[in-house]
Amino acid sequence: MIYRALADLVLVVHLAFVLFVVLGGLLVLRRPSLAFLHIPAAIWGILIEYRGWICPLTPLENSLRQSGGEAGYSGGFIQHYIQPVLYPAGLTRGTQIVLGSLALLVNLIAYGLVLARSKRAAQ
Repeated sequence: MIYRALADLVLVVHLAFVLFVVLGGLLVLRRPSLAFLHIPAAIWGILIEYRGWICPLTPLENSLRQSGGEAGYSGGFIQHYIQPVLYPAGLTRGTQIVLGSLALLVNLIAYGLVLARSKRAAQ
């Protein structure tokens, strides 16, 4: 029972991290001090997509699920939980590049706005 609960907790943390990677730049618009947390997280998340790596939280969740008597899953978090919602077919390298690029684009726009705002405030 405890392993399943821990696996679910890892899942929630993982989802929160993915959302922070993709949308955290928008939070930085409101609280610029969050950039010190968001920039490394965004770099990590985008690198995972571009390089085809699996986030360390995925094997941790799988291990906890198996310890709790559940089956783990193959592939990564995006492939298992997010990708089926966005795309009906299997996750491909091209799809990962697109997802990483979308995260990069959203964050570049947000940080462009942050920089423009800080330049206006400095004048």
